[in-house]
Amino acid sequence: MQNGKKTALICGMAKSGIASAILLYKNGYKVIINDMKSEISGLQEALKDIEYVNAMGQEPETLLDGVDLLVLSPVIPIFKPFARKAQDMGIEVIGEIELGYRYCHRGAKFVCISGTNGKTTTTALTGELFKAAGKRTFVLGNIGIPITERAMEVKDGDVIVAEVAALQLESIKSFRPNAFGMLNITEDHLNRFQYKMENYIAAKCRGFENQTPQDFAVLNYDDPIVRDMAKLTRARVLYFSQKQDVENGMLLRDGYMIWRLDGHEQRLIHRSELQIPGDHNLENAMCAATLALCMGLEPAAVCRGLKAFPGVEHRIEFVATKGGVDYYNDSKGTNPDAAIQGIKAMSKPTVLIGGGYDKQSEYDEWIDSFDGKVKCLVLIGQTREKIAECARKHGFDKIRFADTYEECLKLCTELAQPGEAVLLSPACASWGMFPNYEVRGQLFKEYVHGLAE
Repeated sequence: MQNGKKTALICGMAKSGIASAILLYKNGYKVIINDMKSEISGLQEALKDIEYVNAMGQEPETLLDGVDLLVLSPVIPIFKPFARKAQDMGIEVIGEIELGYRYCHRGAKFVCISGTNGKTTTTALTGELFKAAGKRTFVLGNIGIPITERAMEVKDGDVIVAEVAALQLESIKSFRPNAFGMLNITEDHLNRFQYKMENYIAAKCRGFENQTPQDFAVLNYDDPIVRDMAKLTRARVLYFSQKQDVENGMLLRDGYMIWRLDGHEQRLIHRSELQIPGDHNLENAMCAATLALCMGLEPAAVCRGLKAFPGVEHRIEFVATKGGVDYYNDSKGTNPDAAIQGIKAMSKPTVLIGGGYDKQSEYDEWIDSFDGKVKCLVLIGQTREKIAECARKHGFDKIRFADTYEECLKLCTELAQPGEAVLLSPACASWGMFPNYEVRGQLFKEYVHGLAE
């Protein structure tokens, strides 16, 4: 400690680390910043208004003496040896969403969304539903704005709609969603969770553990793993389902979304009135509407919001038609199951861009989903040989390799003919070649917009 101040060590200086450092400094902490990289572009500018100790590039284990609070980036496992040592020393170890939650006004409501796929779309849509109902709403979390960045602005009665990933939920303590929606569970981030699916699921399910009987757990009845999560929460369970006539929650009848609670029914909108296409987006819309209605929003406002929502950037996003070729940006397809939805949305012969960082995913189902739609698969990144081997095993050999992203994009333009499509839906994370999937998607869009007609 110094001058009676508590000391916080922030490990991992991406968006959440920067926001955590600023928040803690403003609340009286001495702040130490640390990352495995010794330098990060733009970091000094981002932290220009606070004082801090720069321990970039140093081993975190050497920085623990005198530390009261250790805040971990979501990409750093809580079981890392230095984190365990910190706990043994009596240092509190938490992640960014726990920190942000603690500094939000207790009178605010937290509405959270998790699952493997569809989180970003569902979070954005849920936020729009609350805004359409006139609620002061913050859309935060894994969607791109850390909770810590806006926590001090949150007032009594505000709503925080937050996308929360397993990597973030792993380190919570008091974090409590008033409504927690779980979309689906498929393999993802297994390299981060010691290659055990049960560890990944357990981290996801931590979002239920602090809920009370006054809260809501909104679960996808059509996903058996998610359906069984009902036993993990004390909250009231509501289901959403495209297939079953659920007793309480959201069901589908004759194409209409039907809200049912305690014996009362309310018909909402027909699925054709959604601007976001596909069964996966209907699933997302049903979850979002259930979250909004269980928190007391009027059905008319929810219907307005559902009809108006245009979708999210980087998720099966139409970019432009150039030279008779349609270009789609699905950079958010960072795992095979998410990328399958991108394939399903295509109606023309498609040149597909795949590959990236290896999260130890399996690609068999993704390759099988090509179903005659994929004209050629252009592969980049760390996983390209692994994916190519899998594709050949399934009888697909129309494969090209590219060493750089620019080479890849040029190759796709040459391969695609008028009346066809180019789809960026990599089935892999962006790390290694790009800072995040947003940069990958934005560069794709810039390239497409720069093409001649």
